Amino acid sequence: MNRFDTFATTMLPSASKCVQELLLTFAFSLASTWADDLSMFPYHDYCIIGAGPSGLQMAYFLQHASRDYVVFERSHMPGRFFALYPRHRKLISINKRYTGKANREFNLRHDWNSLISHDSRLLFRHYSPDYFPDAGAMVRYLKDFASLLHLQVHYNTSIIHVTLEKDPKAWNGHYFILTDQNAQLYKCSVLLVATGTWVPHKVNFPGSEYVEGYESVSVDPEDFVGQSVLILGRGNSAFETAENILGVTNFIHMVSRSRVRLSWATHYVGDLRAINNGLLDTYQLKSLDGLLEGDLEDLVLVKDKKGKLHITLRFYLENRNSSEESVTLPQDELDNFATRAPYDRAIRCLGWKFDFSIFNKSVGLMHGKGSKKKYPLIKPSYEAKATRGLFILGTASHSVDFRKSAGGFIHGFRYTARVVHRLLEVRHHGIPWPSSTHPIIQLTNSIVKRVNEASGLYQMFTVLADVILLKENATEFEYLEEFPVGVLQDLEWRTGRKVQNGLFVIMMEYGRNFSGPDKDVFYYNRAVGEAQHAWQSNFLHPVIYYYKRLPTEREMRLCPPDWPLPRPDAIHHIVEDFLTDWTAQNAHILPLRRFLENCLGIDLRRFYAESCFLFALTHQKLPVFCQQGYMRRQGLLGNERLRHHAVEAGLLEDTAAVVSLKEPEEGNAFLHDHLLEDRMMPDHHLQHLMSTKDEL
Repeated sequence: MNRFDTFATTMLPSASKCVQELLLTFAFSLASTWADDLSMFPYHDYCIIGAGPSGLQMAYFLQHASRDYVVFERSHMPGRFFALYPRHRKLISINKRYTGKANREFNLRHDWNSLISHDSRLLFRHYSPDYFPDAGAMVRYLKDFASLLHLQVHYNTSIIHVTLEKDPKAWNGHYFILTDQNAQLYKCSVLLVATGTWVPHKVNFPGSEYVEGYESVSVDPEDFVGQSVLILGRGNSAFETAENILGVTNFIHMVSRSRVRLSWATHYVGDLRAINNGLLDTYQLKSLDGLLEGDLEDLVLVKDKKGKLHITLRFYLENRNSSEESVTLPQDELDNFATRAPYDRAIRCLGWKFDFSIFNKSVGLMHGKGSKKKYPLIKPSYEAKATRGLFILGTASHSVDFRKSAGGFIHGFRYTARVVHRLLEVRHHGIPWPSSTHPIIQLTNSIVKRVNEASGLYQMFTVLADVILLKENATEFEYLEEFPVGVLQDLEWRTGRKVQNGLFVIMMEYGRNFSGPDKDVFYYNRAVGEAQHAWQSNFLHPVIYYYKRLPTEREMRLCPPDWPLPRPDAIHHIVEDFLTDWTAQNAHILPLRRFLENCLGIDLRRFYAESCFLFALTHQKLPVFCQQGYMRRQGLLGNERLRHHAVEAGLLEDTAAVVSLKEPEEGNAFLHDHLLEDRMMPDHHLQHLMSTKDEL
């Protein structure tokens, strides 16, 4: 411990807030002075703030790559948020333990709680049998994830300040200086913020002091017996709270600025889930409970002498006579005003926002815009808009796909964390984005396999995509998995891979006009079954984009708002499937293969060796399968059955007598060479052969 550490540790416990601020100021000045002496305080290449699901997920990837990293967690255990929330302890992330399949990647499509690892013990289905698990199971799971994988987590370490120190020698032109609650300083080249959104969102209005917060209100239904309750908000926390007390209250009224958004209609898992929507029944069936829309900032809560709460409007408050002691209530003028009944309690359930308070102005971390202002402003690569080397992970990174995909939830950000790790591997360690190279004849099968198994594409639809890079003369292709489409224009330098002869982009999408709070998603004939109408598919289905060249930054910027990518040279929808099983030969695979053939100008069919032999004698250009197989002596071998076939077809003379005079090994070589001779044959023989089935 250095001289400053000793001084700070001695002083801080008894210091006032003012003294703490002075100490922090002193610490930051010392940090600047000691910038070049890393021995004065710990240095790591990667610092992660927060040991929640996204922080632990990133730690796993860094540890697996043998990188220098550390995780700072303010609590004594990982996953502190889940130890507190949801208040009523039931998660809304599904835990589907049985799918009828053993494919682990496929099963992750329906496992919304597990993190990615190589350890099969760390699948969430081992921690709870419930379809909607208790939050305590998540706490146990995260604890085991950190301990069994030996992740480098510093517990009871609260990072209270982050500042930037410029240094041309640093990876990104600056270092991040972190200060904990004990005034200990840490230095890192890359900062990964995984703190989530945990600050309660509050709306200030006259009377808001009478409102209880979701984070502190009682969860015992007995405390609400016979009461009339007002709930501010209309998300899952609001409905979760209502569901808990629905059976004991006089009535519950729920007020929010916009209409309720149902997840089955919007196809966004963050909207209201069916497990919590009991109040919708009681409202629509007129059993006293109700929903109202209104701007919360226009509300005023007034408490009467009996302790009852009344709703009025700011308009009445601002326009009352200053000599008047009482506030006019809407029902004084409109006797059937909807919320004229008094309330015993008001509860705020307005969700959470990101904690910006720990970041110094030098860091340059800004708020998002509009409905995303509760999140940091970041790029589609999850890097801060104004600060290189600062990445936002997990729920706080949801501004990239807010109300679009699953990036704010475990089953989504476990994949975006892997994206960030791969981007960092390319940038700082020269490790190209993982890929595999295959002969072009395997193109159709590779796509079919991924769209039927891949979980990242399935959960992060329209955000992550597989990219296929075509090699010279379209003889081979390189397959890259789960690349963020928002930075497709930068694919070459972000992946270390070259785009030479065009590319395919494969992603999952819902229908263009199928999702929305006002959509009827249960209408008759809502699904498409015919391949020729695949472009009208509504439910989640694979879409393949073909580009002859990489889209430019301008094309990406001018992309239509309802399109995830710029207009391609060609596009193909694989028709939606009730079972999400895109393996039907006629409905799924054949149309896909023909689309790929049209884009590439080649025949991607597979043939029997006899057919390749025939093509070799009758065509100047052979199908690719024959070129890469048969013509390289991988398909057709001389044998007695084939010789008889050739004789019967009139392709060869009956040379059995000649062959019998040769030595065995000479006979095989002679037969093979004889079969490959370019001989002319009558047209009627060709017609006979062409009538046989030659395609696998």
